[in-house]
Amino acid sequence: LNRPQDEIRRWFDVSHDSAGNLPPLPGIFPDQMAPVVWAGTQGRELTMMRWGIPGPKAYGEHPVTNVRNVRSPHWRPWLKPEFRCLVPVSSFSEYADTKPRKTPVWFALDDDRPLFAFAGIWRPWTGVRGTKKENPDRVVEEHRLFSFLTTEANGVVGPVHQKAMPVLLTTKEECGTWLEAP
Repeated sequence: LNRPQDEIRRWFDVSHDSAGNLPPLPGIFPDQMAPVVWAGTQGRELTMMRWGIPGPKAYGEHPVTNVRNVRSPHWRPWLKPEFRCLVPVSSFSEYADTKPRKTPVWFALDDDRPLFAFAGIWRPWTGVRGTKKENPDRVVEEHRLFSFLTTEANGVVGPVHQKAMPVLLTTKEECGTWLEAP
């Protein structure tokens, strides 16, 4: 995410910003804090949440960063409008299966890397999360966690990552529909 915070506030019609000072983020990785826009009590709010919602107990509750099966009973409660969010991005990467190491391939709407969003969901969760670097004395606390939805890979992403790609919201109207539609 390389766009200025003020541009993010304007593009997503944010009425309240609790994200603090948001520097450019050249890489956002699972279990890190990242900016999201959600329908807070004061309208659309830009805030920080941690990436990765615990998955089903049957699979060890490991943090899930990308939700593929929205028909699963595990995810259904979090698909309601009150748990939807927008994950602001200017580009994303998938890893090409190259040897000896996988190579990141970056995707953006165009060369200027304008803002868009991933369709996301969020939930509160109490437990221990975060990197040791962030908090060496990690304790149980309440977190707001997010993941984003995926869909079939299109003709651009598919040659690099065949399984899936994020659900991309590229207009303000699409963002509003995702946040508000029943």
